[in-house]
Amino acid sequence: MVKKHRAFLKWAGGKYGLCDVINQMLPKGERLIEPFVGAGSVFLNSDYQNYILNDINKDLINLYQIIQMKPQRFIDDAKKLFCQANNEANAYYHLRAEFNASVDKYYRSLLFLYLNRHGYNGLCRYNKSGGYNVPFGKYKKPYFPEEELLFFAEKAQKAIFICEGYRQTFHRAQDGDVIYCDPPYVPLSKTASFTSYAGNGFGLDEQADLANAAEEAVKEHKVNVLISNHDTIWTRKIYQGASKRKSIQVARTISQKATKRKKVAELLALY
Repeated sequence: MVKKHRAFLKWAGGKYGLCDVINQMLPKGERLIEPFVGAGSVFLNSDYQNYILNDINKDLINLYQIIQMKPQRFIDDAKKLFCQANNEANAYYHLRAEFNASVDKYYRSLLFLYLNRHGYNGLCRYNKSGGYNVPFGKYKKPYFPEEELLFFAEKAQKAIFICEGYRQTFHRAQDGDVIYCDPPYVPLSKTASFTSYAGNGFGLDEQADLANAAEEAVKEHKVNVLISNHDTIWTRKIYQGASKRKSIQVARTISQKATKRKKVAELLALY
């Protein structure tokens, strides 16, 4: 049995639980391109020779690039932040303010991991001014993901990390590539929008344009594109050009109380 690897970040909408199903649908190829890499669960649990991993979140990509280049230094420095003195509200909000004020990429990368593990429920959210604004999570003892960081750093040697729009990432595709898209999901209700997490909106126009980009990529190159999203009447309509669609029931982990986590239908569309 192949061991599954968890991402070192807590992430709303992370794909750890769906990796097996996604891998069954992902075609074989030498290179996987992810325009919305997020926490990287598909990257960590797939087997391609090379990867192009993109995300619009500059802090996330900066963190990945630093771990790729100097993993042990990063781990040693980040571990110092995971102490009891920093696991209280005043310390958290002080460090969050330092993160928002800092322009030092290395220091921001350390604080990004700290905030991710100490903040509320693994959210990554910014206000309209670009300030990280996730509240304190009140965890007894936040986990320091050393083993997960080491594995990520090892596998990152196969990857190129970039920060750009998804259309630009699609333009990097060449014959034989496989593209997996995990965009911000279509909200299931008017109050369930997660598009503010990255600090930029990803509305219905962008959802439809992503489907168009998938169809265009398949026509222009010998590539395959797999997209995941909520299974709704609207997503089934915009993904009607897909050659294969698969619906699965997935437990939602965004609620802090496990008793309130309900299963929802997710759609995988393969072009």
